[in-house]
Amino acid sequence: MTERTGQVVELLRRLGADTVPHPGGTLLAHLERVRARLSGWGARPALQLAGLGHAFYGTDGFPTALLPLDRRAELRAVIGPEAEAIVYFYASCDRKASYPNLADHFHDRFTGTGRVPEPGLCEDFAELTVANELDLAARDPAFRAEWGPGLLALFARFRPLLSEPAWRDCRAVLLDAT
Repeated sequence: MTERTGQVVELLRRLGADTVPHPGGTLLAHLERVRARLSGWGARPALQLAGLGHAFYGTDGFPTALLPLDRRAELRAVIGPEAEAIVYFYASCDRKASYPNLADHFHDRFTGTGRVPEPGLCEDFAELTVANELDLAARDPAFRAEWGPGLLALFARFRPLLSEPAWRDCRAVLLDAT
């Protein structure tokens, strides 16, 4: 574990992530597994840190926020500016509006605005989304049975944005759900 990773885990603990229930255990356990999955795919350190911290501001699918948006500078100081930007982008995603055509349109649920996202940020978002959902699907057969086919279809649309290791993992975890 890097020093910065340890600092992020400590902040997550101080904010109670180790006590927040989440499918497969606690929110902290889930976040650590997402970081580990990204690491296993060879993701750069900033994306791994974003995976560890992707729920700091809550998400469209998990509304529990550990930090309010007016404390972004605090998170940036611990996680670094690149990782914090990914965390914000991930948390701000209005999934219903953004998922159908992510590379061409991103809708920010916090500001209500839309934009064409930068390609690198789209790739980070896609990898993080896949790592997050695959953690749930790998741990819960009922989740995989119910949501797996839809996730596989979504991730097939994300395919141009995904690394080869992420795509292989999608297929390994989700193909039996179709």
